[in-house]
Amino acid sequence: MELVELTEVIVKELVEDKDSVTVKEFPSEEENTVTIQVMVPEDQMGKVIGKQGKLAKALRTIVQASSYVNDNKRVNINIDAY
Repeated sequence: MELVELTEVIVKELVEDKDSVTVKEFPSEEENTVTIQVMVPEDQMGKVIGKQGKLAKALRTIVQASSYVNDNKRVNINIDAY
C-alpha cells in the first residue's frame, strides 16, 4: 500500500466525516524524504492528534515502518486544520 493511501485510510477511521479528510504528498528538498500533508476540519483535530499527541505519533510510526519495509524513505507527516 502506498504511504499516502495508508495515511488516508488510518486518518479517515479516526474522524466522523470521512469525506472531509484530504491527504497529499509533497516533494521534499531531501531525496530520501517524503512529506505527507493531512488536512482535517478544525473540530476533528483532537481525534487525529489524540491526548498528548499519542495518536499522531502512532500514525507517524506506522507509516514510517511501512516506508522502511518498502521504500526505505523517511516520512514527515504534517497535520493541519482548515
